[in-house]
Amino acid sequence: MALTEGARRGRALVVRLDSAGDVLLAGPAVRSVAARRGRVTMLTSPLGEAAAHLLPGVDEVMVWSAPWVLADAPPVRPAALSELVDRLAAGGFDDALVLTSFHQSPLPTALVLRLAGVGRIAAISVDYPGSLLDVRHGVDDDIPEPERALSLAAAAGFPLPPGDGGDLAVRRPLPDTGHLTGPGPYVVVHPGAAAPARRWPPERCAEAVAELARRGRRVVVTGAPSERGLTAFVAGRDGLDLGGRTGLAGLASVLAGADALVVGNTGPAHLAAAVGTPVVSLYSPVVPAVRWAPYGVPHVLLGDQLAPCRDTRARECPVPGHPCLSRVAADEVAEAVDMLTAHVLEKGDAR
Repeated sequence: MALTEGARRGRALVVRLDSAGDVLLAGPAVRSVAARRGRVTMLTSPLGEAAAHLLPGVDEVMVWSAPWVLADAPPVRPAALSELVDRLAAGGFDDALVLTSFHQSPLPTALVLRLAGVGRIAAISVDYPGSLLDVRHGVDDDIPEPERALSLAAAAGFPLPPGDGGDLAVRRPLPDTGHLTGPGPYVVVHPGAAAPARRWPPERCAEAVAELARRGRRVVVTGAPSERGLTAFVAGRDGLDLGGRTGLAGLASVLAGADALVVGNTGPAHLAAAVGTPVVSLYSPVVPAVRWAPYGVPHVLLGDQLAPCRDTRARECPVPGHPCLSRVAADEVAEAVDMLTAHVLEKGDAR
């Protein structure tokens, strides 16, 4: 079932039920849908809600905790499912795109959407969908997540609009955070990550802050309110600790003003890409970099990409000592920052 050429009205639902980074990576696909539908609602998790509000093309955000997606999965409750079906039915959606990663099935979500009477449901599925999908798409797993989502959007009749290059993006203007960062250039170090396997050890982060400061750089350390102890330790005497002092939009603003971001494979890496900031990625290979590396911006991947933990999808490192990241030294990170900032100056900063 393909859309007729010129269809520009109606209501569409885009589903991405995991975390902020995954939602940000869905941004180009959301814009593709928004170019052909009059109103776009995004259904996401509590972890992805703030990111969904930042995406151009999203008119409304619905929040639900899916038992088949979240790492800390809630129990399956018939009453909660029934309530979700009713909320979706009230939306009167003509179309739905169910966006997933390669290891997730879209079919439980598709069943809920079918019960809600959604007109046309599209997803990537290797499993037989029966009557749950109207558009069953197949795609190579080893492509970047934004391109995977765009491939589904195009298959469902929502190609990128003319002039849209498919980069990550956030709504502008962003809040002014100059009073937090102070004047002049700076580099951001973000030490936290939801999965311990994707974190550079705090001691290494602190060493990097000290090394960057030794090289004459001003360093800003960011983190969630729950990470204030971590950010204070990492900032030490050489960095400016902004742990817990920004929401996601404020963090986007801080990153937009930075020369570079030093971070693990976590949501702020994708937020930096969405505001055009280069990324030094301390990348644990528990998930493939070809799919989740910073997208569309200059970046350097550090860490042993052939380590024994490769492709395990482990949240806790299965190898004692976390060697894939712990062996990365502070001077390697500082040199990567120097290289990226020199590259941006050579090419011209278009941010």
